[in-house]
Amino acid sequence: MENKVTDILKQAIIMENRGKSLYEMVAAQTQSEDVKKIFQTMADEEQTHIDFLTQQFVHYQKNKTFDKNQLEQVAEGDAVANSILTEKIKKDISGAGFESAAISAAIDMENKSIEVYEQRAREATDSNEKELYQWLADWEKGHHQLLLDLNKQLTEKVWYDNNFWPF
Repeated sequence: MENKVTDILKQAIIMENRGKSLYEMVAAQTQSEDVKKIFQTMADEEQTHIDFLTQQFVHYQKNKTFDKNQLEQVAEGDAVANSILTEKIKKDISGAGFESAAISAAIDMENKSIEVYEQRAREATDSNEKELYQWLADWEKGHHQLLLDLNKQLTEKVWYDNNFWPF
C-alpha cells in the first residue's frame, strides 16, 4: 500500500512538472503580454501543486497519513486563471499558431492528470487520500475547462476568419 501511495505521488509530481514546463514555455515564447500572463498564472498554479504534493509526499513518508490542514490552506490560496480571459487575449492567440498548438497539447495533458487523480480517488481507501486526489482532479478540471473554452473560441475565430461556415 505504502509503495502505491508514494508511487502515485511521484507520478503526480512529474505530471505537474510537465504542465509547468509547457506553460512556462508558452509564456516565454508568446509575443502577447496578456497571453504570457495566462500561461504564467497556470505555470504558477502548477508550481503550487508541485510544492503541495512534495509536502504531502514527505508527510506521508514520515507519518503514513496525509496532511489535511495543508489541503485546506492551499484551497484557500487558489489563483483563478479563468478570470483573466479577455477578448484581447483571444484575439492575440492565433488559431493556427504556436499558442494554439500549445493549448491543444495542454488539453491532452490536463485530461491525463484528471484521469490519474480521479482513478486514484476512486481506488483510495483512506478518506484523506481520497479527498486529496479528488481535490487535485477538480483543480485540474478548472485548467482543463479554461483551455477547452479558449480552444473553442479560437476555432470559431479561425472558422469565421476563413469563411468555413457552411451558412
